[in-house]
Amino acid sequence: MSKTAFVFPGQGAQAVGMGKDVYEAFDRSRSIFEQADEALGFSLSSIIFEGPDDALKQTANTQPALLAVSVALLKALEGRGLKPDYVAGHSLGEYSALVAAGVLSFEDAVRTVRARGQFMEQAVPSGLGAMAAVLGAERETLAALCAAITAEGSAVELANVNCPGQIVVSGTAAGVQAVVERGKEEAGAKRVIPLEVSGPFHSSLMKPAAANLQETLATINMKDASVPVVANVTARVATAADEIRSLLVEQVYSPVLWEDSVRYLIEQGVDTFVEIGSGTVLAGLIKKIDKNVRVISINSISALEAL
Repeated sequence: MSKTAFVFPGQGAQAVGMGKDVYEAFDRSRSIFEQADEALGFSLSSIIFEGPDDALKQTANTQPALLAVSVALLKALEGRGLKPDYVAGHSLGEYSALVAAGVLSFEDAVRTVRARGQFMEQAVPSGLGAMAAVLGAERETLAALCAAITAEGSAVELANVNCPGQIVVSGTAAGVQAVVERGKEEAGAKRVIPLEVSGPFHSSLMKPAAANLQETLATINMKDASVPVVANVTARVATAADEIRSLLVEQVYSPVLWEDSVRYLIEQGVDTFVEIGSGTVLAGLIKKIDKNVRVISINSISALEAL
């Protein structure tokens, strides 16, 4: 039997103006943006719709902005009666998935990801951490190179295992630079591209952010999931609130196992992935993991109507 997964994008998918069409067209979507502004105490929606781009790109704004757009699109979609068998999200997108599964209220989620963004920005002084996308390398070979560089004194780790041939590394600026310099020769990479990010996300350097997030999450009411959630950290289903809470803390300093998560969902019988949120990043990754599955990106009213 055909199964459907709703998947939600993370940081990097943002664009000024995203979600404005659903804000204008659907009351249930507009109320999400209004709730975000009220919960945060400032006009997040004006940053989303009008920018400037520099403000939207600040991690502490990007995270709640992407969550709001995904949930606003989800509300528009729910109005059409489509229900998922599973949910998952890429890094920050996991919070959108948890709202979809009834684990978190939207207000709690938006306040939490705002704090998460602030903690991640503050965890490592600017310029000391970095990230880079490694194209064309095998996971095991790249992991071995990272371990060797770390052993030499400059920490660097796998951060996002996105799809075959696309892995992001994260760590100290020196460690990431070493991967840039040695990736082709020692790990068989075709290209290594430094990323414009405000910190070494999903690396052990983020443990101070995780400790702060743990304190925040301890104050948040979380329910058991009404739909199975595939967690980034394990690439397996989590439904119990307490387990999800601890996985969200680990997620900050652990690799995002996106390729593994998608393969797991396909093993469970998922043949349709509905990407809900800005852009089409996840659709591209999923098609590289398995070109036989159906992927639909819901990022605008026209995409909703096409569905």
